[in-house]
Amino acid sequence: MKTTIFLFHPDMQQSRINQALIDHPGVDVRDEYALYPHGDIDVSAEQAVLKNTDRVVWQFPLYWYSCPSLLKKWEDQVLAYGWAYGPHGDALHGKELQLAVTVGGQEADYQPGRRQSHTIDEYLSPLMQTGKYTGMKVLKPFVIFDTFNISDADLAKAAAKYRQVLKN
Repeated sequence: MKTTIFLFHPDMQQSRINQALIDHPGVDVRDEYALYPHGDIDVSAEQAVLKNTDRVVWQFPLYWYSCPSLLKKWEDQVLAYGWAYGPHGDALHGKELQLAVTVGGQEADYQPGRRQSHTIDEYLSPLMQTGKYTGMKVLKPFVIFDTFNISDADLAKAAAKYRQVLKN
């Protein structure tokens, strides 16, 4: 199974967590902010990569309960009508979608009645629905919480778990 990580982090040099997560032998990683520093997405190139992968991974930090702006723009442009959905829009049918998300807050806070008021799946539901709407099989999100405080040892464990998730 060919897996491609579409990495959406606007400042990878400062992200110890995301740097640890992209070290995967045999997995292609596309640093979208490095590819498109001015936001001018090559839609044809992105669609070609999508066409030739079996598992699509959107990896990003959670910003204000959502994804970074380039991921939203990428969705709007790359997942085009007639290509990803609508009449003849079946290019992604049968592929898998894996969300890989880093979150600064603690997992316990992402519950009804707690600090964030909702579960992480509720915050990620628009992205998961996008996957479903475009015919992809949406996998359980891989989430690392409390990234501001994670120890090196716990980060190494999380990265190993992520590699295992991507192997399956």
